[in-house]
Amino acid sequence: MARRGSTGWPHHSPHLRDASGFTLVEMLIVVAIIGLVAAFVGPRLMAQLDRSKASAARVQIRSLAASLETMRLDLGRYPSDQEGLKLLVEAPSGTVQEEIWEGPYLDSGLPRDPWGRPYVYQAPASPDGRPRIGSLGADGSAGGVGIAADIYFGDGRDMPAT
Repeated sequence: MARRGSTGWPHHSPHLRDASGFTLVEMLIVVAIIGLVAAFVGPRLMAQLDRSKASAARVQIRSLAASLETMRLDLGRYPSDQEGLKLLVEAPSGTVQEEIWEGPYLDSGLPRDPWGRPYVYQAPASPDGRPRIGSLGADGSAGGVGIAADIYFGDGRDMPAT
């Protein structure tokens, strides 16, 4: 067996052990920097997420309004307050209109608003009016400002501008 000398295996010196890995101070500095970046970027990112949810609600509301128009052309009327948006996915039972209902008018069922709540529906106040469709916003209650503001479409009151 050949004898291995100084050229056969790499030698481990005490200096290499000191240079490998990170010190606790270096790790703390990295964690502090990540924390600072998260503190500055986090609120802006969350605000953008809330604006995106409001935009998604506006798009869904317009889609619901278009589906209601298609249904109105078939039935000759909008849903009543009692029937609500459910009439877009379920035929009116026990009426003559059950036979002329051509739905479902939505491909994937009745959506919920981006905050996970059902959309609000109000039948038209007059026979020639349009229904109101909306979302109660991030807070889930009527009124509000900013991301908590209600988003409505219809009945002469279109959705607020972004």
